[in-house]
Amino acid sequence: MSRRFEVWAPDGLGEVRPGDDLAVVVGDLLDGDMSCGDLNDGDLHDGDVLAEGDVVVVTSKIVSKAEGRVLAAADREQAITDETVRVVATRERPDGPPLRIVENRLGLVMAAAGVDASNTPDGTVLLLPVDPDASAARLRDALRARFGIDRLGVVVTDTAGRAWRDALVDIAIGAAGVAVVDDLRGGVDAHGRPLHVTVTAVVDEIAAASELVRGKAAGRPVAVVRGLGEHVPSGWTPDGGGARTLVRASESDLFREGTTEAYTRGYADAAGGRPPAP
Repeated sequence: MSRRFEVWAPDGLGEVRPGDDLAVVVGDLLDGDMSCGDLNDGDLHDGDVLAEGDVVVVTSKIVSKAEGRVLAAADREQAITDETVRVVATRERPDGPPLRIVENRLGLVMAAAGVDASNTPDGTVLLLPVDPDASAARLRDALRARFGIDRLGVVVTDTAGRAWRDALVDIAIGAAGVAVVDDLRGGVDAHGRPLHVTVTAVVDEIAAASELVRGKAAGRPVAVVRGLGEHVPSGWTPDGGGARTLVRASESDLFREGTTEAYTRGYADAAGGRPPAP
């Protein structure tokens, strides 16, 4: 049998401000989604605002705004420093301050520690949520109660670059109610060969799929994913793990430094502390 899922992103969300109840804002948006029941015959989006097994995806930006993680833009460089726990790489730029790739307080390796100046009012920048998994869990609990459903997932996303690849993609930095990974180890492939290392990052794939309908500049920071209910278990609890479990442990991270930084440090160690030749 064929497999399919559906993703849609409603229009109409206004500016989220510090102190807003995000569950009310998102719930009202979904309640007012006029596209419900107006799709082609056979679509999964059948008129229900939310259904069992759905996943609600929200950008970290609206979570940060509601939680008051807003700073004056003039403080951005200091904010990057404050959010940094480890510098991975630094590159000078002729048209601005150095580009810093760092590990932030959430364990995420990102440019500028995830401090963002896009999709926020002029003169401000946004820090990432303090605990995106907890933010996802609170939003899930409130939406479950409002819409009277049991199996509901929530994913909080942010945009990140990737090693070895150009361009950007949305990833999950927070998750609740949804299986973070699909662990296929111990099974077999279509030819009967055993699978030893295949663990799929389900929440990252959901995040990336949702961004295709949300868009970066379209004013649609919320999406609903329907048709992946096998990844949304009943009875999920916060101790079941969130997106933080996807952060690679340091002992298995083969790329903890940028190439130039690793070369410089290695040369200095081998040369008794002398810096490398230009």
